[in-house]
Amino acid sequence: MSRGPDTTETARALERCIAVPVARFADEYWGRRALLSSAADLGSTFDDLFSTEAADELLSVRGLRTPFIRMAKDGTVLPQSAFTAPGGYGAEVGDQVSSEKVLAEFAAGSTIVLQGLHRTWPPIQEFTRRLVAELGHPAQVNAYITPASSRGFDPHYDVHDVFVLQIAGAKRWVIHEPVHELPFADEPWSDRRGEVAARAAGAPAIDTVLRPGDALYLPRGWLHSATALGGTTIHLTIGIPAVTRADLARDLITRALRSDRLRASLPLGVDLGDPDQIATDVRAAAEDLIGFLESASVGSAVDEVAHTVGSRFRRSTRPEPVRPLQTVDLLGTLSGGDRVRWREGLHADVRDEGERVAVVLPTTTIRLPASCGHAVRTLHAGGTHTVGSLPGLDEDDAVVVVRRLLREGVLVPAS
Repeated sequence: MSRGPDTTETARALERCIAVPVARFADEYWGRRALLSSAADLGSTFDDLFSTEAADELLSVRGLRTPFIRMAKDGTVLPQSAFTAPGGYGAEVGDQVSSEKVLAEFAAGSTIVLQGLHRTWPPIQEFTRRLVAELGHPAQVNAYITPASSRGFDPHYDVHDVFVLQIAGAKRWVIHEPVHELPFADEPWSDRRGEVAARAAGAPAIDTVLRPGDALYLPRGWLHSATALGGTTIHLTIGIPAVTRADLARDLITRALRSDRLRASLPLGVDLGDPDQIATDVRAAAEDLIGFLESASVGSAVDEVAHTVGSRFRRSTRPEPVRPLQTVDLLGTLSGGDRVRWREGLHADVRDEGERVAVVLPTTTIRLPASCGHAVRTLHAGGTHTVGSLPGLDEDDAVVVVRRLLREGVLVPAS
């Protein structure tokens, strides 16, 4: 069922990856089931995000270094020396991509993996920021570039959810249901090689060929392998290490461990290796922990857990990069007629502190006079704003406030 053509300027990032409504995806697929979406149903392609030309540019002229590239053949990762070398005079560091070595290995059937494209390729940087904002979970993007009729990696599962976006060529994907539901990060497929191989030998849940513009969603734990058909194929893999209830429980238990119930020392002279001697205290510890979790103390812990989880999320995601030269040029000539906006993806709380308004950032806090509160909240709400029209400030004061927020990387020029 086609949703009709969306332009890349207006389509939400998640909607570009799924051929069902977002609400249905959340209820029926997220963390539960695989979803195959055809280019016809998606109504657009991914040409604006990545291409064969983009891959060649990164491999030839961008001075890419490890760990932003790796290569594999027949399921085995190649040593870095197989595709890196010093870059010549003035760039002698030896972990730079060697286009000649990459050519030789690629022509011999090796797969190229361009890692961390959400850091190295601007269109994917912007797309990933929007996707993270919509999902509420971190994300990272790799490109897998496979030569004709080659297999990249053996059947395996990932410990994070993935979206696969087919960029170029055709690739056959064979998908099997999990042997271990929703694995954690410390439960890799290699711990279950036998089970994975046995499941992969059976009938697949999905056996399909992805062509340019097609997309595939796989919850963590779903087995998959891919084989290039015909010429070179490229696909993007968006990895999403979803935050789980176990993460919330871990932070909640951390708080419980600081409760008065669990502070008592074990008996003097106890043999910690003797189960009989510590059995009573193990049971008491369990009862105290359960008592904390069943008490009203959990309610008081919610704010602290939210703060901890939120801080961890902010540390794992990056806001829009700033442009130092452009920003400094604007600082030198800033006037009421200039236009600015809040830096995309920058997490901040705006709080009243008596005679001050505080902009609380992940690494620092900026305090301004309380009279700036309305203007700061207007900027924080989003959109593009003319400096001289910010509410609650005259033009001169607005210039001072905006100059401070530009210098601190909170605002960016709107151009």
